[in-house]
Amino acid sequence: MGASLNEIKTRIASTKKTSQITNAMQMVSGAKLNKSERLSKDFQVYASKVRDVTRHLVAANSGESKNTLLIKRPVKKTGYIIITGDKGLVGGYNSTILKQTLQMFEQDHKKNEEIVILAIGSVGSDFFKSRDLNIAYELRGVSDHPSFDEVRNIVQNATNMYQEELFDELYVCYNHHVNSLTSRFRVERMLPIYNLDTEDVDEFNQPFILEPSEEEILDVLLPQYAESLIYGAIVDAKTAEHAAGMTAMKTATDNAKNIIADLTISYNRARQAAITQEITEIVGGAAALE
Repeated sequence: MGASLNEIKTRIASTKKTSQITNAMQMVSGAKLNKSERLSKDFQVYASKVRDVTRHLVAANSGESKNTLLIKRPVKKTGYIIITGDKGLVGGYNSTILKQTLQMFEQDHKKNEEIVILAIGSVGSDFFKSRDLNIAYELRGVSDHPSFDEVRNIVQNATNMYQEELFDELYVCYNHHVNSLTSRFRVERMLPIYNLDTEDVDEFNQPFILEPSEEEILDVLLPQYAESLIYGAIVDAKTAEHAAGMTAMKTATDNAKNIIADLTISYNRARQAAITQEITEIVGGAAALE
């Protein structure tokens, strides 16, 4: 009985240490989430302005731009930027993305040769490599709060690959951050650019006077707009990852507390049983001496 009590005490002590670690990790993820939400909010201001300027120029150009980023062409290959994390301890964050993406591939493509993957995150990169899918570019070790300079290569490579017709449309697959408890798998088409809603822009009945020409400005602005969309998705995905990490660590902390409570009850019962047995033995021994 003594060994059993010691075993329970050891398990209680180790579980308490685990709960302290998970609680600390929860607080760290919470701090990262707050900072990431602020970054995402600030970026949306910039993205909105770039979108407005792009819409206005496309509308003023009467939809006559010959820019390849606006032109829809027959789809032979499809590019996918798939954003996952570089590590675990984030609950079902990575598995949700990978499972949903594979289902989408099975529904939309007959052959793997139709798929070109640009992987952000070690989990996704290793997962698709193990399935012999075509990974044209990968980026590992993205920081918790990525700057545009940090992801510039994959963002610019994505637009360049599209313009060079390595694929004919580009989607971004990631978990969209809804709130600290909820994220949703999202697939957004980034290229060709099609959702500018120029029909409701009626401020441009008069022609613009521009220097250089509208087409030259669009040639510079459209890649920047496409890059802003991709970067915005990366920031959104990182925010969802931090939220998933915080939720996972909170769940782990709560489970540890439940285990400690159960072990404490077991310890008290075992201790009480040991005391009862000792009293019984003493009483029995005293009775035997009479």
